[in-house]
Amino acid sequence: MHKNPSHFKYLVLICTIAALGGFLFGFDTAVISGVVGFVKEEFSMSAALEGWFVSCALLGCIIGVTAAGKLSDSYGRKKILLLSAILFTVSAIGCMLVKSEFLLISFRFVGGLGIGVASMVSPLYISEFSPARLRGRMVTLYQLAITIGILCAYFSNATLLKYSGQHIFSSTGFLHWIVNAHVWRSMLGMGSIPALVFLICLFFIPESPRWLLMRKQENKARELLGKVNDEKTTAKEVLAIKESFVNEKGNLKELLSPVYRIALVVGILLPFLSQVSGINAIIYYGPRILDEAGFTLGHAFGGQVTIGIVNVVFTFVAIFTVDKWGRRPLLLLGVSLAIAALVTIGIFFKLHIVSGPWILLFILLYIASFAFSFGPVCWVIIGEIFPTAIRGRAMALGTLSLWIANFFIGQLTPMMLDGIGPAGTFWIFAVLCSPTIWLVWKLIPETKGRSLEEIEKYWKHKSQQQNTPPVEA
Repeated sequence: MHKNPSHFKYLVLICTIAALGGFLFGFDTAVISGVVGFVKEEFSMSAALEGWFVSCALLGCIIGVTAAGKLSDSYGRKKILLLSAILFTVSAIGCMLVKSEFLLISFRFVGGLGIGVASMVSPLYISEFSPARLRGRMVTLYQLAITIGILCAYFSNATLLKYSGQHIFSSTGFLHWIVNAHVWRSMLGMGSIPALVFLICLFFIPESPRWLLMRKQENKARELLGKVNDEKTTAKEVLAIKESFVNEKGNLKELLSPVYRIALVVGILLPFLSQVSGINAIIYYGPRILDEAGFTLGHAFGGQVTIGIVNVVFTFVAIFTVDKWGRRPLLLLGVSLAIAALVTIGIFFKLHIVSGPWILLFILLYIASFAFSFGPVCWVIIGEIFPTAIRGRAMALGTLSLWIANFFIGQLTPMMLDGIGPAGTFWIFAVLCSPTIWLVWKLIPETKGRSLEEIEKYWKHKSQQQNTPPVEA
């Protein structure tokens, strides 16, 4: 239990609002699965145009991430979160209303910009606002919001599809047009509801106290830190944050210095490896993979929803353990189980053991393993290993590597399934996932319970140790 219940309630409220960026990230990414078939048919899209409709959002993500780091360091975390909410809202409403494929793709691209911005700034804001002892749990709220957003998109699509055939609205009305005549419009338009909620709620949250200190606004920062810490801890944190700025130049060249080189390697490799482990391939292509195994799962509670529910449930495991067990144990356990599950699924496919529940069970084991380790802990670690003065731009690099890996996996998975089959595809994911164990064992420090400034000092101390010549006997 938190020392001061009012502090804890305020912290949870602020971090939950920031985590809504993750909900929109998950919703917008997953909603496309129910839309693309309708859009392709309505606009008579070629295969190339269909691919561009799906992937244009990914291009927006990459551009959004690239811009968000510099913008959040320059203008503040809150303003850039507001920008992401506006982009989400404009995209959802635009996609619902437009009548040409060019404008539809354009608004999907705008939504991608919003995803990219939110995927970097939301966990960054939560990480900077949270006390050390609760930071892991609070940042994990962001991953939980992503999984809930994915699940809500699946349920939303299934529900709207159900009502689209019932013709309960006037044949000349707007609702008939977007639900009955063109159900994909309401599927995409549903995203405007959480986007508007996110936008409104953001006006009631403060700026990141660490960013305020970086901008010499000490009184505001001290007041905010006092809302989530006792007076003694607040004074200690303010002093530590100010000291951390003394030797920081605030440019990305610092990341290339020996002090932060390992942090940079971890910050880029960990998000990249989390995606090449195949999580999105299973999220997006899970029903197809299960079909190849002979499963016929029911509509709303079919493959995607089943996977989505497990994803949400096991993210709670991370919420309740990441600040107790630590980051490294969760990663080592989860990644090991994920590799074992991937290898086993490949063996089942290779030996044509596709009857019975075994393949489904091991896919769900993989999803569960990812949900309590790789998924949330990745965001926790990249949000806390970089120095405050350049944390935004540094996190942008890590998040960019995640989206680049996501792009390649999304493009290559259908080809791998067709070319080498499900068995080979799962084995490749297992091989690509394996270096994570070495990365965690050798390079990632345990950051449980450490303040962000203490983590900065750890890198500096480690660098001094490596550069100090041994004392001769």
